[in-house]
Amino acid sequence: MLRISDRNSKPRDQAAKANQKKAQPSLYGTFEGVFTPTVLTILGAIMYLRLGWVVGNAGLLGAIMVILLACSITLATGLSLASIATNTRLDAGGPYAIISRALGLETGGSIGLPLFLSQTLAVSMYIFAFREGWLYLFPEHNALAIDLISFALVALIAYISAGLMFRIQFLVLALMGISLLAVLFSDVTWQPATDLVVWGEFPGSADSNFSGTNFWGVFAVFFPATTGIMAGANMSGELRDSRRSIPAGALSAIVLSTIIYVLLCFWFARAGSTDELVSNYTIMTDRVRWGWTILAGLLGATFSQAISSLVGASRILLALAKNEVVPQGKWVSQLSNGTSGEPRNALLISATIALTALMLRNLNAIAPLITMFFLITYATLNLVLFIESSLGLTSFRPTLRIPRIVSLFGFVGCLLSMFIINATLSLIAIAAVLFIPIRIANRQGKRQPANISSGLFESIARWAASKVVDMDMTTLRAWRPNVLLPIEDNSVIEAHLYQLLTALCKPEGVIKLVGFTDQASTNAIEPKLEAARMALREQGAFTTSAALNAPTDVRSMVAVLQALKTTFFGPNILFLQLPYVLKQQEDMLPVFETAQKLKIGVVLFSHQKGTRMGQGATINLWIRPQIDDEIPMQERLRLGSINLSVLLAFKLARAWDAELNLISTVTEPSQMEAAKAYVDALKDLCRIPNRSLTYMMMGHLDACMAIAPRADISFIGLAAIPDFDFVTRMQGLANSSCLFIGDSGGESALA
Repeated sequence: MLRISDRNSKPRDQAAKANQKKAQPSLYGTFEGVFTPTVLTILGAIMYLRLGWVVGNAGLLGAIMVILLACSITLATGLSLASIATNTRLDAGGPYAIISRALGLETGGSIGLPLFLSQTLAVSMYIFAFREGWLYLFPEHNALAIDLISFALVALIAYISAGLMFRIQFLVLALMGISLLAVLFSDVTWQPATDLVVWGEFPGSADSNFSGTNFWGVFAVFFPATTGIMAGANMSGELRDSRRSIPAGALSAIVLSTIIYVLLCFWFARAGSTDELVSNYTIMTDRVRWGWTILAGLLGATFSQAISSLVGASRILLALAKNEVVPQGKWVSQLSNGTSGEPRNALLISATIALTALMLRNLNAIAPLITMFFLITYATLNLVLFIESSLGLTSFRPTLRIPRIVSLFGFVGCLLSMFIINATLSLIAIAAVLFIPIRIANRQGKRQPANISSGLFESIARWAASKVVDMDMTTLRAWRPNVLLPIEDNSVIEAHLYQLLTALCKPEGVIKLVGFTDQASTNAIEPKLEAARMALREQGAFTTSAALNAPTDVRSMVAVLQALKTTFFGPNILFLQLPYVLKQQEDMLPVFETAQKLKIGVVLFSHQKGTRMGQGATINLWIRPQIDDEIPMQERLRLGSINLSVLLAFKLARAWDAELNLISTVTEPSQMEAAKAYVDALKDLCRIPNRSLTYMMMGHLDACMAIAPRADISFIGLAAIPDFDFVTRMQGLANSSCLFIGDSGGESALA
């Protein structure tokens, strides 16, 4: 027996490996795919052209307060993004994919469409900023010609591949580093500090004839600099490991950028007087030893931001098209031929919109609206994390957990920032986001109905009910255990069963007790059911009960399954005690067939005296390896009928603070490596806690079961039509309480 500690193992994403063998987009790592575009978007034109103005107005302390407040909101949003990213492997579309998966297609589309337009229009803004820097060097050049040539280069680079963009960004990152070194080694840095203005008088700007401003006015000018944290997340569909790259890349970029901004505040406070700082936007160029490095950094940063925005916009449009949120979705979502797999149709549409905006020659009127849509996206991301962390859903298992107060602070901070920057445009942006879901729902027709009637809560309730019941939708991410427990008139409900059911269903699950009696009246069993219901409710498990004047036979149980499946949030797990099932055996087959047909999972429970059912228990989860790595992981989990076992084992281990062992067996030495890779990938993608242990065993299951690590309860797979000889044999070999579990097909351990 080979025991493998997960602290030393390196899980491999088999699904990603299989995708690489096909014609798919190139995959990128943390530094090139997330960190570089994010840091270049945050440290851009505002750092070079407006940070001195911020210090001149607010003073050194005021400027630092502005920066820390803005960056704290961004950091909270970045932490929310990172936590969500570690809970699932993100599809293409970045924030759109996150919001759609958590709150539905309509809500995702209401954010995705404005975000796409904002990213597209931002291309024109960055080209305008690039042109201003170019004209500083060559004032005789024609502004329109500079814009068109710059745009052509941006579009060409984005059209060729995202990989070319990343290579160019490496050069820009080097230029920016050189410009910061020029600041460090300038005379201003080393001269004695005298007469530093700690708190400014907020004189305003030349555009307003220096009529004055305030702290929040300065904050409104600086805050857009920090809204670039999605530059890397937009590439989520083309990252080798988005669950690791997005948190590491985005958070490190935010922290580094914050440090640079704060240090530059000290430099600007020494670089000139208040009048010079608020009136001379190019003071950084004038005060450093090598002014050309500042211009090179400015031109490189704005050019890079334009490319990154265009590439990111095309990825968001690609995701929108795949979900048919936009017209001609099939054509828009087509990828280029070859292994690069670039979304060139989506890129052409994005470039056309950007060029149209560029030809308008003035984006000042709508530039604040672009910031509004970015902020609404960030606010929604924070809200998604706050909701998911508050509901206690089993599907919410991020490897990076943050306190709910962080996401709440990010949500409130984003909304307040919107109204501080421009209250009128904030209301317009919110109205647009609220209107778009109705249009999307109408576009989707029967596939995505939205029932809009009087009364907000009634509308939400009716819409949710129609989706779950009428459309029979499988809500994988909102899965929760709804257990149906049949109880005979003369059966005894023992304490260990209460402990097990409570652990499996608390806090979000439901337990339905159905009592069967042959008596002429149900009066005899009703007190027993009520006592069981109250005992479970006292332990925190939501429980309902009903008594039936019917025998506990196959016909009665089939009828109950069929009737309850039509109810709102009907049962998804049929829980049977093994002694009763083994007495009936072949007579019970119609019950299993009905459960399979209705997509209800089956759990057969066998209790062994002396085993621990509570805190500190040990759980063995037996995994049948699926070693064909060409098959997607979701399909491999289905073939192994392991989804429900993983979810219930996770819930039980968390509720009891139990030790969880993952055990897999192979019969051939040649299968060991592939089987281990499968178990490692399963553990990684299903977010099973790192402290759980993996055991790979050689031999037939019967022999391995007898020598496996001692457990209090064992999770063992169950075929759709059970083999009762297998169940009886395993029950004897396990030397523990057993849960034999068969999937319903309506749950996913990857969700």
